[in-house]
Amino acid sequence: MTPNFTQLIEKAATLPAVIQEEIALQWLDDIDNELQWQTTLEQPQSQLENLALAALQEAKQGKTLKIGFDEL
Repeated sequence: MTPNFTQLIEKAATLPAVIQEEIALQWLDDIDNELQWQTTLEQPQSQLENLALAALQEAKQGKTLKIGFDEL
């Protein structure tokens, strides 16, 4: 365990049990979400790659418009 994580646990342990439980549930949810992202990012991105290639091809053919975010 890293020093910062140890300090975090020690500080959280000084809080009332109800707040500790809320923090624990939030952290567990955050950890689950992070693990899902890691799994997703480790998978091949062929569909995204195909979409990017298609977008580049359309741009070369003049089928795209250059607009800013305010114009969306």
